[in-house]
Amino acid sequence: MSYELYAGSNSPLPTLFAVCGAYIALMMLIMCLFMYSKQRKNAYLYMAAAFFFIMTYEGLNIHSALTGTSVFSLEMDIVRIMHLFSFVLLNISILMLYRKLKTLHYWLPLLSAVLLVLPLILPAFLPFTIQPSWQSLYWDMFQVGTLYLCFTKILPRIGQPLKYGAVLIIYTLWAVLEAIHTYTGGLAQGMQGFAQALPLTFYSLVFFILFRRIVELMQSIYRSAITDGLTGLYNRRHFMKYLDHYTSQQLKIAAIFCDIDNFKKLNDTQGHARADEVLKQVAAIIEEELQDIGIAGRYGGEELVGLVVDKKIKPAQVAENIRARIAAESIVTVSVGYSILRKGIRGDELMKQADKAMYHSKTTGKNKVSDYRSIKSASAGTTPGSSLGSA
Repeated sequence: MSYELYAGSNSPLPTLFAVCGAYIALMMLIMCLFMYSKQRKNAYLYMAAAFFFIMTYEGLNIHSALTGTSVFSLEMDIVRIMHLFSFVLLNISILMLYRKLKTLHYWLPLLSAVLLVLPLILPAFLPFTIQPSWQSLYWDMFQVGTLYLCFTKILPRIGQPLKYGAVLIIYTLWAVLEAIHTYTGGLAQGMQGFAQALPLTFYSLVFFILFRRIVELMQSIYRSAITDGLTGLYNRRHFMKYLDHYTSQQLKIAAIFCDIDNFKKLNDTQGHARADEVLKQVAAIIEEELQDIGIAGRYGGEELVGLVVDKKIKPAQVAENIRARIAAESIVTVSVGYSILRKGIRGDELMKQADKAMYHSKTTGKNKVSDYRSIKSASAGTTPGSSLGSA
């Protein structure tokens, strides 16, 4: 934070700390710009700007550590402003990674910038002379106010409170040691080395917060791309990818096709919200019945599908369990059809077979399970296998 902490020391540690800090800031800057180019979230742009300022004053720290000299008073004031402004931007960007801000993220940095440069501009308009020390005190109060807002307004609103709380504690300790150094004329040798290491800890914790949030967002984006937003089951496209994978290997699998009976009537009489609740309930039952033995998906509308991939499990029993549980636990019933994969059959053909079996259940009484092979045998005039009974 202060270049005087880096000046006049014979130890190589200040230089090492400053170089590592600048390197982390550079990596964070590149990461944020890359993420902004992909997602266009202002949070990444604000954080990139913050780390640009951090790189600037860490560069001055490197200069001070290598040459043993400090910067001029005006330059120190300007870089103090950059440091505080970068801290404001960092915290706004962390909040924006978790919460949508409407106009707050526009006027808050602008207001902070105006407040920070005010001590440099105000003396020129005053008819009397004031002591230069008031500027340092003013910025210290700005820093205290910023920390207070971070602890009270941002900490409760983000998804990583422990890490972010640690960031604020490290920064507070860093600010306290800097104030002691400024107002008492220096720190003990051991405390000075500790103070020089705090910025590196601060940057590292911010990096972990950003990295974890990026991973969370990438997982969320991926999850939304492969699942249905209402039921949470795999969407049709991703379900078919799994199906094609299994069928290409000619594994012993079975497709189950479910259609909720009289779903349009439910929509018309009880409304879309109630129908959506029922659809989610039915989807949850299917997902539970296929857990550890297969996967479930939403094929479209009220059509829900599943794959049984465990060769030890009988598809007929799984289909019947689904039908029976839905009839017992919800206000609707389902017509179910299933088909077992046979040699030479593609994934889309297997689903058509299960769909035909489901249609047979639908047109012969509903709330029942039909096996494609049985209804095919019956239509061919051979002895049919019996469908599992209705509730």
